[in-house]
Parts: sequence; structure tokens; C-alpha cells
Amino acid sequence: MRLFLETSTLVAAMLSDHVHHAAAQPWLKFAKTRATFYAVAAHSISECYSVLTRLPRKPKILPDEALRLLEENVFGYAQILALDAGEYGEVVRQLVARSLPGAIIHDAIIARVAELARVDRLVSINASHFLKVWNGDPARIISPLDTTPPSDP
Repeated sequence: MRLFLETSTLVAAMLSDHVHHAAAQPWLKFAKTRATFYAVAAHSISECYSVLTRLPRKPKILPDEALRLLEENVFGYAQILALDAGEYGEVVRQLVARSLPGAIIHDAIIARVAELARVDRLVSINASHFLKVWNGDPARIISPLDTTPPSDP
């Protein structure tokens, strides 16, 4: 399975005390050990780092801890993919055509990376956000809150 994990799933999976950890962690484990292709958007790396280091928790996650979490779960495991300059322009044009303003641009960038990677599944706790900007088959966008990874045959 060609699997793409989005920021919300990654953060929840990496933090054992996150409210959605139990749902997200099996997808991260599946991605790292059994997926034929595991990818994340380069944009998600910066989002993960930002979220991890500003979460209102005690103790705070310090920058070196955020890096460790990314190294243990993304770097060395996932293909980290990015858009080229022309694709960024296309994402903005698509948002304008759909009259979608604001922060949805972040989801649209990630969705476009996943589309170009031809993934079987984009896994996001915020699946409804991605359905607004996804150009492909909506069945490819799933939430770990609703779906578990495939089990062994």
C-alpha cells in the first residue's frame, strides 16, 4: 500500500498522551513497517516541528525532542516529497477557483503532494479538510479515527 501520513496523524501518533494516539499510532507503525511506500509532505515536517514545540503541555517539547521524534518516525522511514514552484501556483489557482480562502492552503499543499505521489491512502485526523481540496477519488482520504490499518492476511 502506498501510504501518505498528514501532520495531524503524525503528531498524534508520536505523542503517547495525545487524545488520538491510540487511533493514529497503528497507522504510523504500519507505514514504517509494512507499507510498500510511506511518504509525507515536506510541508508536514515544518508543521510537525511547529506544533510539537508549541503544544501547551508540561514539560514542553523542546526543539531537540521534536527533532528526535521526527528522526524516529519520519526521517529515514518516509519519502519526504515537495511541490515545485509551478505546482504551488496551481494549488493557489485551484483554491481561487473553489473560493477557498485562508489556512486551507496548508491542507491543499499537502493534498497536492499526495496526489502527485499517487498514494492509495492519505491518512488524516482532519480528513474533512482534505476532502475540500482533493482532486482524486475521495475514498483515498481516510481518518485513523474511522479506519484501522490492514491486518495481515
